[in-house]
Amino acid sequence: MDNHEHNATGGQTIQPRLWNRNYTRAWTANFMLYVSFMLIVPILPLYLNDTYGAGKHTIGAVLSGYTIAIMLVRPFSGYLIDSFNRHKVLLLFYSLAFLMCGMYLISTSLLMFTIVRTLHGAPYGATIIANSTVAIDVLHPERRAEGIGYYGLSNNLATALSPSLGIFIYEMTGNFQLLFVISMAVAGIGMFIASKIEIRQREPLRREKLSLDRFFLLAGWRQAVIICCFGLSYGILSTYLAIYGKEQLGISSGTGIYFMILSVGLILSRIQGGRALRDGRVTHNAAVGVVISVIGYTLFAAVTDMWAYYASAFIIGLGNGHMFPAIQTMFINLAPNNKRGTANSTLYSSWDAGVGIGILAGGIVAESLGYSLAFWAGAIANMLGVVFFFTNVRKSYEACKLR
Repeated sequence: MDNHEHNATGGQTIQPRLWNRNYTRAWTANFMLYVSFMLIVPILPLYLNDTYGAGKHTIGAVLSGYTIAIMLVRPFSGYLIDSFNRHKVLLLFYSLAFLMCGMYLISTSLLMFTIVRTLHGAPYGATIIANSTVAIDVLHPERRAEGIGYYGLSNNLATALSPSLGIFIYEMTGNFQLLFVISMAVAGIGMFIASKIEIRQREPLRREKLSLDRFFLLAGWRQAVIICCFGLSYGILSTYLAIYGKEQLGISSGTGIYFMILSVGLILSRIQGGRALRDGRVTHNAAVGVVISVIGYTLFAAVTDMWAYYASAFIIGLGNGHMFPAIQTMFINLAPNNKRGTANSTLYSSWDAGVGIGILAGGIVAESLGYSLAFWAGAIANMLGVVFFFTNVRKSYEACKLR
């Protein structure tokens, strides 16, 4: 195990290492998990159309199944992570995600592919929660908030790079099966790295009578509300971005660029915000993030212009990159050590719920009132989250945090 204790030399205290070997392994395992999943995302519509002759509506239905599985598994994964040996639970989830990557290779019908794709969401979503919890466990308390911020870089980088890499490989080879093999291999490497994490065993949560608090961190309900608000905004924007850009701005292939710019903003803000989190300015980082984020969503809704379209991507990325790790730190600091899994699952479940509501509500508003008002609805949801943060969340967190 890494030595996380303070060491004094010449009267000065040496700061505990952030990038200790176990945190680095957890970071890399998460990166590999996201790469294996995101690598095949952009080619799946092509695969379904070319292999099974699936139309647009069928493709949408098939590919939406995994999101439902992710949402359903989040609360239960937190419960399992807290109730049993966390490292063993992580390896169980990761091995299932690895096996599901291989199942694409033997899917011989559209129905079987739909089942595999839907089931893939469950271990993928659960592994994200488990690996994040293990990463937090191996961080020294003094570097925990900063480490949470940098940990998010693993999925930001993978999300930014993997889809482009998948498209490049397909264009070079025209071979879908090769991409499935690569996806499985990357997941296998990630699973092996995760198996090498050394984690101090904590006393698991006693398996008492089931209650809501076993699946949802009640102490973090305020944080859950604002995460849901921001997820709602993102759900509307991400779903209807492409068609809005094409119809209103004449941008036929700008969606990839938009998310690439957003990823740059996320990465830069996580790096820049690391110092504030290290210094314990969690609510400061969250405040900066929510304000920047609402500026980005408002700009997107208010200005119908290409410069605003792309500028909003960078601004939203900056805002989310500050806000998300800070609020995740709040969740962790509101939970006892044996409920960190529940804290993480509550965070991600709240985000998923917000995104889902945004997709549904955004579609209703866009259909009846137009895309402009749909994006304004997202911006207003964001504004409400900001107001709730400054009037309620910030003060209550300082009063209730455990560490």
